[in-house]
Amino acid sequence: MESESIVYGCIRDWPSGDPEQARLRRAINQRELQALPSGDAWPFIGRDMFSFCPEPGEGLYQTQVIHFGASYRAVEYEWTLWVEQFEALLKRLYWGSAVVHLETELSGSHTFRWESEQGFHSPQDPGGLLVRCAWEREGALHS
Repeated sequence: MESESIVYGCIRDWPSGDPEQARLRRAINQRELQALPSGDAWPFIGRDMFSFCPEPGEGLYQTQVIHFGASYRAVEYEWTLWVEQFEALLKRLYWGSAVVHLETELSGSHTFRWESEQGFHSPQDPGGLLVRCAWEREGALHS
């Protein structure tokens, strides 16, 4: 059996005092996530790995949280490609911060954090994305 990698995390929008502006941001984020490939068509980032509360109520107070997770066969060997696809998605979304946890059997756990240069990102922003990685070596995952 090959080694398994677990990837999970969340993308957070920023709170807004304007309910209509927040609704528009959520609708655009939802549209972009629904446009992701599904089923066998997605090699790294796909529609089925994401979930969120689209409207205010239980699970959505002020800040929309888009959560995601998937298991892969040794994705750390293709991590650069995974990050490229994730950052391409981030560039199309509204968000304030994002965090990705990568748990591997062979090289421990890693945490990646993205923050926009302005403190929030909109799809129209030309600015780059800032990423920080913290490597946390913990015991290997057990099956």
